[in-house]
Amino acid sequence: MNKEITRWYTPRLEQEVQLVRWGHYGTPVMLFPTAGGDAEEIERFHLIGVLEPLISAGRIKVYSTDSIAGRTWFEGVHSAEFCSRVQNLFDDFIYREVTPAIRSDCKSDDIEIIAAGASIGAFNSVATVCRHPDAYRMAIAMSGTFDLSKYLEGTMNQDFYFSSPLHYLPQLEGPQLEMLRTRFILLPSGEGDYEDIGESWRIANLLGAKGVPNRVDSWGPEYRHDWVTWRAMLPKYLDEFA
Repeated sequence: MNKEITRWYTPRLEQEVQLVRWGHYGTPVMLFPTAGGDAEEIERFHLIGVLEPLISAGRIKVYSTDSIAGRTWFEGVHSAEFCSRVQNLFDDFIYREVTPAIRSDCKSDDIEIIAAGASIGAFNSVATVCRHPDAYRMAIAMSGTFDLSKYLEGTMNQDFYFSSPLHYLPQLEGPQLEMLRTRFILLPSGEGDYEDIGESWRIANLLGAKGVPNRVDSWGPEYRHDWVTWRAMLPKYLDEFA
């Protein structure tokens, strides 16, 4: 399988980052890792393996980068303000650095990207589409964790507010919302161990109230919060939407 790793230093996050790509042609898919994952986590947990038929057929190219903001939240050693700042900077890094790199690799300045991910990766996929509907056309947000406010220690801050769709979407108006209404948010979730489909319904109801197309798919109680579930979900949806 055609795989390429690109590394560079980002002043936004003050560290070296990497962008990994699998595939040679097709719809670009930005696949976010889970909370503590790096760019190659999705390969180690065989998500790339189950996508191989779509990749080899030239239908999709998959990209991933390190879960920098997710690690910061879940390490549990930083202040809420610091974690919120990193989350906001991570979004800027995705839009200002990763997105142009994907478009350059696809040899198109305006190709539209699918964002996808599971758990905290689902949060990042929805946040990316909601903030940047000019570049991302849909999110496939599996088993999503969408409310990170429990980590705020009771104090809202500006960086968190503008990073969290649950919090800023109710007040969103204007051109960004108009473009977002032309996009699609897909919210599949199991209802087995460690799943909380209520989180998906909460963001879905908010999106629906703002006129943003979305859909919650329940996979039932036999699907739990783990890679077996996501390996079943993602090939199905990318085959449908890519």
